[in-house]
Amino acid sequence: MSKQSIGIFDSGVGGTSIWTEIHALMPYENTIYLADSKNAPYGPKGKDAIINLSIKNTEYLLSKNCKLIVVACNTATTNAIDYLRATYSVPFIGIEPAIKPAALKTKTDAIGILATKGTLTSELFSKTTNLFASNIKVVEQIGDGIVELIESGNLYSEEMKLLLKVYLEPMIKADIDYLVLGCTHYPYLIPLLLEILPKHVKIIDSGEAVARQTKTVLEKHILLNSETRYSKNEFYTNGAPEVMTQLLGKHFVVDYLDF
Repeated sequence: MSKQSIGIFDSGVGGTSIWTEIHALMPYENTIYLADSKNAPYGPKGKDAIINLSIKNTEYLLSKNCKLIVVACNTATTNAIDYLRATYSVPFIGIEPAIKPAALKTKTDAIGILATKGTLTSELFSKTTNLFASNIKVVEQIGDGIVELIESGNLYSEEMKLLLKVYLEPMIKADIDYLVLGCTHYPYLIPLLLEILPKHVKIIDSGEAVARQTKTVLEKHILLNSETRYSKNEFYTNGAPEVMTQLLGKHFVVDYLDF
């Protein structure tokens, strides 16, 4: 089983930020990335709909014999991963906003969290915030419109810049010194965020931590690929392949998949 692929799914192209970290840490692992861009964003959808979409994505990856599945979507993790783990036998790696490190490191006792509605209103997010950030100010912001702009290829558009300025203004006024990115699409916004935020504000996302956890779980289950020559990386989307190619680079092939 060690030569089988790591499966990764997201509501769209954003989870490629997670794939990038996994591939950097474990370049010899085969991967299959599935982008459900047709149904992006997952954030506004109800829990039942998110679970059903996650089931569909999982079963496709299992049909490709994936040995482990990374739910590269904060909203799908917070709403569906417990169900997935209880239903399927392969290991699952989830993603949630990195609230803990931001809360522990803040010097101004104020942090910002930019995430989707589905993440910010989830039970898991509430538990994590209460556990690690109950004694500091947490400025939450639903990133309405961000995923749609990224999925349509308008990452660095003026519309995106204006939207981010509006979303970040309350955080800047609250004197945050850490901004937590609670959606895997959002690391692609970092160049724009750095233009808008004060210089002392640090940005945290979950990518590296997820990659390390993926490796740990593969080691635990004796699933690390023993081949060290090359890896096969497959990318599928039911949206526009050129949008993912723009993020990954032209040397990667992205195939359209009607699912």
